[in-house]
Amino acid sequence: MNLSYFDFAFIGGDKRQVYMANELVKQNYSVTVYGLDDPILDSLCKRSASFLEAMSAGQIIITPIPVSKDGHHIVSISPQSDLTIKNLCSLLTAKHKLFGGVLPKDLKSRCEALGIYYQDLMKQEEITLYNTIATAEGTIAEAILNSTTNLHGSACLILGFGRCARTLAEKLKGLCGNIDIAARSPLALSAAYAASYGTVNLSQLEEKIEEYDYIFNTIPTLVLPKELLIKTKSNVVIIDIASAPGGVDFNFAKEIHRNAKLCLGLPGIYAPKSSALALNNYILSKI
Repeated sequence: MNLSYFDFAFIGGDKRQVYMANELVKQNYSVTVYGLDDPILDSLCKRSASFLEAMSAGQIIITPIPVSKDGHHIVSISPQSDLTIKNLCSLLTAKHKLFGGVLPKDLKSRCEALGIYYQDLMKQEEITLYNTIATAEGTIAEAILNSTTNLHGSACLILGFGRCARTLAEKLKGLCGNIDIAARSPLALSAAYAASYGTVNLSQLEEKIEEYDYIFNTIPTLVLPKELLIKTKSNVVIIDIASAPGGVDFNFAKEIHRNAKLCLGLPGIYAPKSSALALNNYILSKI
């Protein structure tokens, strides 16, 4: 397939999509954007006047990661009232190819009905694994920004031992005094033990929760209810990076003055340029 025949249209997005657009322009691709106006956006990127204009100009459609946070509006640096999943579906045609992250069911169904090639970038293993690096570094940055004490020598607990948790544990190794992994799965606990981390079954967490200075959650279900939060240190720092709404009872945490924060989209906040390069490389390899 001759890439010179294809133009890119960015529909909404964050800093990652800005850097993606800039890099594509450097590679002599034609790029149009809508809902992505940013001071660092290359002047060669065309700012479309309307959603329809952007969709008509581009054959390869790039959406945010995730496409939407509320299931309705498309994530955007410069929000537009018409930037919705419904409108995106209505403007898609058979000429398009679609790349985005956490694609809604309605959007995928529309693509399938029209025979449109699409990929959910967050379902691609190489992207997901690369994403864990920026997520882990961003998580550590948030922990430092939200604490008055050093990570050095502290007792850290990571809830879960999936991809993000494993990379986070590796990055924390040289900082924390000790790192424990809490999980339900015997396989996850065995993997954590084999990697030389302390382990605790989630069902027994109540017995140890008061020991930790930092708690990092990666499990997208309620794992820190009020019964556990009340037993944590008064100065504990809790960073939750699980999908919204996270795994912490944030209302109760606030009520008892625990420092708990849900941190989403960390790659787009802390490492947008690095993430953009990885995303571009993957997309270009597929077209």
